[in-house]
Amino acid sequence: MSNQELFPLSSERNEAVDLKSAFSKYLRYWYLFLIGAVITIGIAYAYLRYYAVPEYYTSSLILIKDEKSESGTSSAMAINDPDLFKSSKNVDDEVEVLKSKTLMQRVIRELDLSISYVVEGRIRDVEIYGKGLPIQIITKKMNPKYPNPAFSILLTGSNSYKLIDTDGKTNVYQLGEEITKPYGSFTVAPGPAFYTNTKGPNKKINIQFHQLKDMADVFFSRVDIKPSAKNASVITMGIIDPIPERGEDIINKIIEVYEKESVEDKNAKATNTVAFLDERLKYITAELAGAEKNVQQYKSQEGIADVSTQASNYLSQASDYNRQLSEWATQIEVLESIERYMSSSEYKTVPSSLGIQDPTLLGLITSFNDLQLQRETQLRTSTAENPVVVGINEQLANLRRNILENLRNIKRGLVITSNNLKQNSGNFQSKIKRVPLMERELLEINRQQAVKQNLYLFLLQKREEVALALAATVSNTRVIDQAVSTPYPISPNPQNIYLIALLAGLGIPFAGIFLKNMLNDKVQSRLDVEKATATPILGEICHNSRSARNAVVVNKDSRSPIVEMFRLVRANLHFAAIGKENKVMLITSSMGGEGKTFFSINLGASLALTGKKVVLLELDLRKPTLSSKLGLNDNVGITNYLTSDTITINDIIRTSEKAPDLFVISSGPLPPNPAELMMSAKLAHLINELKDIFDHIIIDTAPIGQVSDAFSLSPLVDSTIYLLRYGFTYKKQIEIIDSIYQNKRLNHPMIVLNDAKKENTSTYGYGYGYGYGEEVSTSSKKKSLEAQ
Repeated sequence: MSNQELFPLSSERNEAVDLKSAFSKYLRYWYLFLIGAVITIGIAYAYLRYYAVPEYYTSSLILIKDEKSESGTSSAMAINDPDLFKSSKNVDDEVEVLKSKTLMQRVIRELDLSISYVVEGRIRDVEIYGKGLPIQIITKKMNPKYPNPAFSILLTGSNSYKLIDTDGKTNVYQLGEEITKPYGSFTVAPGPAFYTNTKGPNKKINIQFHQLKDMADVFFSRVDIKPSAKNASVITMGIIDPIPERGEDIINKIIEVYEKESVEDKNAKATNTVAFLDERLKYITAELAGAEKNVQQYKSQEGIADVSTQASNYLSQASDYNRQLSEWATQIEVLESIERYMSSSEYKTVPSSLGIQDPTLLGLITSFNDLQLQRETQLRTSTAENPVVVGINEQLANLRRNILENLRNIKRGLVITSNNLKQNSGNFQSKIKRVPLMERELLEINRQQAVKQNLYLFLLQKREEVALALAATVSNTRVIDQAVSTPYPISPNPQNIYLIALLAGLGIPFAGIFLKNMLNDKVQSRLDVEKATATPILGEICHNSRSARNAVVVNKDSRSPIVEMFRLVRANLHFAAIGKENKVMLITSSMGGEGKTFFSINLGASLALTGKKVVLLELDLRKPTLSSKLGLNDNVGITNYLTSDTITINDIIRTSEKAPDLFVISSGPLPPNPAELMMSAKLAHLINELKDIFDHIIIDTAPIGQVSDAFSLSPLVDSTIYLLRYGFTYKKQIEIIDSIYQNKRLNHPMIVLNDAKKENTSTYGYGYGYGYGEEVSTSSKKKSLEAQ
């Protein structure tokens, strides 16, 4: 069985495991998400309850009527609906007119919206309007030097109130009393809600004057006017405002002012047009009388009744002569073309459908063509010397002579007729030439008369139409739906606010955790290792919840999760070594503190539980810790053996009370040249001797990420176990074992992930479902023993 089958690469694993692992990184911080969600939802509630101002949407529909299209629907109504004042309405243009700031300023002025009334509340102030006003300010004159004056009013009695200026000065006035201040003169009068006392006594009302232009800009930004559909003449008008009544008033007032300006514009145009028409009619009446008198005098002098009718008859007869001349010329040309064709060709058929109406000629041509067909039929079965063919040739020659003679006679007759027509046409042309002079003079006089008469009738008709239009001017709009506000506020939307708050409460911890993980350059999960190297992973060792001083956790009576993990690693080692010897195992890591000594001790103890004879070699000659963790002194060890000829193998092999089934060879005194000792031939002899005595040799060496001592043992070991510690080993250091695996610098390298916790893996338990650092219950121990 290969390593790839035992320890599959990340590319061969189910992606759902990776997703679960990524999810678990955030799920362990569930309390942060809960706290964040509670805080942001609380903020959202406070915002909606105490700060947010609800806003309502008010809308209306109006129809822009196309006056030109409507004016042509009935001819009977044409005089009452003159086209002179009709125009095709462009909906987009009307939308821009409705959205104009000038129109909005007029709306603000007529609704008196340049004064705002705000009632102070315990948490937030509330603006009031319309029917909710206990008082109203009636301005007489305002001083432009004070652009935005403000003051407060406190109702104290039925007819009195206190006026508090911004400087704190207070005066008592009576309702209806005119007040003169540096910023203007005004009167405070009772409002619609004064007698109902909706706001109660002792309510402070803040009054603020605004510039007309500024308020127009404010409401202009809130209004939305657009066509309701493409190519439609209906316009949708809407406004968002915290006071529904004010929104409805603004929309209705916009429509009212728009209609009023439209009617005013039409009336001004009609009034100016009537005055112009009256003035022009005076001049045209005098000019028309003079033109009619000129026509009468000219006809009397020349004795003319109707010159146009006489000239028309002459022109009609001359046109008939010209048409006949053209027809005769065409027939002569056809006859000449047939004559040329007959002269140039002896045995070809002659076209007969050329417009020639002479029956004799048509009969000869038909006979000639029939003989031509008979000749061609005979020639298909006989030669040109055949008597029949010779006879046909003689007949064809006679017919051709007759046809040519007939053509000449017809042509001479047509030429004579054509000459006679030309003579008659010339006579009529001379008569026509005498007419134009008189006709031209009379036409000039009649033309002047007709122009004056048409202009007079046109002006008279338009004058009456404009007078009727002025008397019945209507607006070009029709209100389809009156302004109506939504029953519930559209803003703020509580669902959206709470949703955004929830997303923010979850997103902020998520971003913090994500940023923390991004900035953390240490190994956090198994996936980090699988992505960085193809080296097989032998297994994981969970976090040791016991005291750090207890270096031996594996014993035959223990069923804790960490012991089960060592048993799993032991089983994986067994399957990885199938088919080859795996006696000598090298244990190393990237740097100190990754737990290689702890792993070496407990791996040896786990192997010893199976009845194997195991020895631990402390070959970390620079910083040995194995002996001290097992409670052994470091007086005699490998250093003594390598540097002395009197010390034997039996002298350095010892046992420990903490791990009685294990044999240990300590490092001995710290040597000055550890690298050279590791390359000693006597060390190879030692390991070979131990292979004959023990089933497994576990070598605890110095970290290869810091020193290269372990590489000198490569020829002596069967497999290499590389320790990585969650939350301690840097991701960059994974490149060390990846390079060893790719370049085969150590035999059979495998990785063990140490100090695994719940946050380092996608699974929350090991073995039979035990959690990290969790002791196994008695029933679970029993089940585990039965399983073994």
